[in-house]
Amino acid sequence: MLEKHNRILYYLYMDIRVLKYFLAVAREGSITKAANILHVTQPILSRQLQDLEKELKHKLFVRGQHSVSLTEEGHILRQRAEEIVDMTEKTKNEFLSTKDIIKGTVYIGSGESDAISLITNIVKTVQTEYKEIKFDFLSGNADDLCEKLDKGLLDFAVLIEPVNISKYDYIILPKKDRWGIIMKKNCFLAKKENVKFEDLKSLPLIVSSQLLKKNFR
Repeated sequence: MLEKHNRILYYLYMDIRVLKYFLAVAREGSITKAANILHVTQPILSRQLQDLEKELKHKLFVRGQHSVSLTEEGHILRQRAEEIVDMTEKTKNEFLSTKDIIKGTVYIGSGESDAISLITNIVKTVQTEYKEIKFDFLSGNADDLCEKLDKGLLDFAVLIEPVNISKYDYIILPKKDRWGIIMKKNCFLAKKENVKFEDLKSLPLIVSSQLLKKNFR
């Protein structure tokens, strides 16, 4: 498996353009649709993907009559390719900044929290004075955002507790999120004025995977 990953990483740095082709096909699930979006012909795109598979010595797509899907190796490549393309764009934007003009892109990750409203207010203030600064927001759970912070793909992140933040410099935002429960009107919980944790223990719930891992053990 390690040899497979090393071979993939070797090719990733060879041609960002091919990686973008691969990601477009993976995203659209169709070579034809991806070719239209990329403004290239379908034969050219197909040949690029075949060359990529030949170079990596692994099949990346399962080809159907009208669609394609990723193989196990394809999923591995997609994750790595997204990270490399994001880092390439981030690095390019940093080099485009000049000493005379304050410009660039700030990458911010956030969970689905009302606290992001504080950040957007700051963004508005910053852009009023520095119009060349752009902000790129990414939504995700704490595990995803922390991983991207560690890899340098994010500059800041708004994380929802509980989360281990001991290795980061951080501030506590003056916001609290209020969570609710959605249920049918005839559910016995709908008759309660307040719902307690004990009321939910034996019920099938649809919850965040992060919340499930940390609070419902």
